[in-house]
Amino acid sequence: MLTLDEILVKLQDIEKMGYVKTHRVKDTGIGKTLEDLIGIQENNFPSSNGHKIELKSGRKDKTSMVSLFTKSPLPRGSNTKILQEYGYLSDNGRNKLEVNLSSKTFNLIKGTPRIKTNVTETGIELVDTHGKVSGSWPNEILKRFIERKLPEVLYVKANSKGSGENEMFWYNEAWVLSGLDFDTFLRMVSEDNIIVNIRIGQYPNGKTHDHGTGFRVLPSKLELCFKNRRRVL
Repeated sequence: MLTLDEILVKLQDIEKMGYVKTHRVKDTGIGKTLEDLIGIQENNFPSSNGHKIELKSGRKDKTSMVSLFTKSPLPRGSNTKILQEYGYLSDNGRNKLEVNLSSKTFNLIKGTPRIKTNVTETGIELVDTHGKVSGSWPNEILKRFIERKLPEVLYVKANSKGSGENEMFWYNEAWVLSGLDFDTFLRMVSEDNIIVNIRIGQYPNGKTHDHGTGFRVLPSKLELCFKNRRRVL
């Protein structure tokens, strides 16, 4: 497995390549292409202090958001309740719910305001227009999870041009980030700089299929989540 120092050397060579055609269509193309160029199959690797460091990438001056992590709401089974209460029929005739949750306004589902996130003193809640809480992320659990999941991040930025299968990336900026500030994280959720992306569906047998409830951040805001920021490219 490559170390951080070895990856930083590879990033210098990748920068010199200029624009590289995407290896995958849509939002995940930037991360997949970078991983292929570096020559890694997983997006985490050891840092110099023994921690696991997460590799993340983002398009400069774009609004497509970067995934910080995925974490389903509590209590267990909340996703099934959320799907039952707010889901809608997909083309295959099964229930689904795909929505980016705002903290400022109730999100429209099929044209009707239904649900939003709400940052409280004890955690982040998913609430509807009647004040009903359908799931939550308690602060003490979320903070421990983030500290374990994101002790350090290597964040690589790229200029992009073109679209679809013809999109191209020039990876020319990178930062090592650490010390995610939890209070800042909560504030960014409340300001919609970080949103909760719900993606729930059903298997053919009707069982709930959680595609990953993601906390996603604007590319220009990701480094602001962290106390320590060191530019390495």
